[in-house]
Amino acid sequence: MIKTDVVIIGAGPCGLFQVFELGLLGLKCEVIDSIRSPGGQCTELYPDKPIYDIPAIPICTGQELTEALLQQIEPFDYGMTLNDEVIALEKLAENNFLIETNAGKKFQSKAVVIAGGVGSFQPRQLRANNVEQFSNESLHYSVKDSSVFQNKHLAILGGGDSALDWVLDLVKIASEITLIHRRDEFRAVPASVSKMRQLYSEGKINLIENAKVTDLIGEKNQLTSCRIETKDGMERDIKIDNILVFFGLAPKLGPIADWGLNINRKTINVDTEKFQTSESGIFAVGDINFYPGKKKLILSGFHEAALAAFAIKQQLEPNKKVHLQYTTTSSIMHERLGVNE
Repeated sequence: MIKTDVVIIGAGPCGLFQVFELGLLGLKCEVIDSIRSPGGQCTELYPDKPIYDIPAIPICTGQELTEALLQQIEPFDYGMTLNDEVIALEKLAENNFLIETNAGKKFQSKAVVIAGGVGSFQPRQLRANNVEQFSNESLHYSVKDSSVFQNKHLAILGGGDSALDWVLDLVKIASEITLIHRRDEFRAVPASVSKMRQLYSEGKINLIENAKVTDLIGEKNQLTSCRIETKDGMERDIKIDNILVFFGLAPKLGPIADWGLNINRKTINVDTEKFQTSESGIFAVGDINFYPGKKKLILSGFHEAALAAFAIKQQLEPNKKVHLQYTTTSSIMHERLGVNE
């Protein structure tokens, strides 16, 4: 059981800035996100695209913004759990929540902030016959323990960074790898594409382009082969032990929809004083929340995170007045930030 002051669900820009605002007030955080690196939409959807509307930063990429936010929260005592999804949220008492993840990690916190952007990013599913028979057994949408693929025959599906990253990594231990892509152009970074094609030219991997998997074949939960269909309608079977699918991620509200909150379509209703949900002690900031006049902008989420932090501090210490202190002049702020005066 990991105990902390606040659990933040979502490691996008608003979730990271929430760590900063709570840290300034002396509160410790644990951040949980289902994606494998912090940054949310900024790193998953547009890491290299320019952003022009961050105050005082004329232009930065999604990746650069994420790196700056991570640098900003370095002074604070926080934890981060990635590639793991919150599946259960239970209120045990006032200022006492139990949070559990898909991997079985448990957190106890005094407050919760949902900063889930447009929801949790879920893998895009393979559409082929018999998918359900092999899911989570020999059909995988993520890699938790690469050692299970030692000396295995693998099919890896996709043309983005994740697919090629795992080709380049697993070629060291797998018996055979076949990369299958629906097109002949790859979306991964050029260096990875070049390395992959070099492996193919050296006969270290198989490459099938302009093809899709139509059937999964095997016994019980264990794959023995997959059937592919090429663009010209030709079919063939490929011997495999496991198939790894990397078709990208799609945002969904996910388990949040089952937590008893006041949901407005795919967003969570909050007030505009505390950005608290319909449940006391649970707050929501960023694109995941809704209120009259809501604008889905990163700078709006930063404002919401600041007010939510003050509301949480006041809720946890109701008999103390929470004073507004400025980082330019406050010795307490300087101490928490590790600034030498």
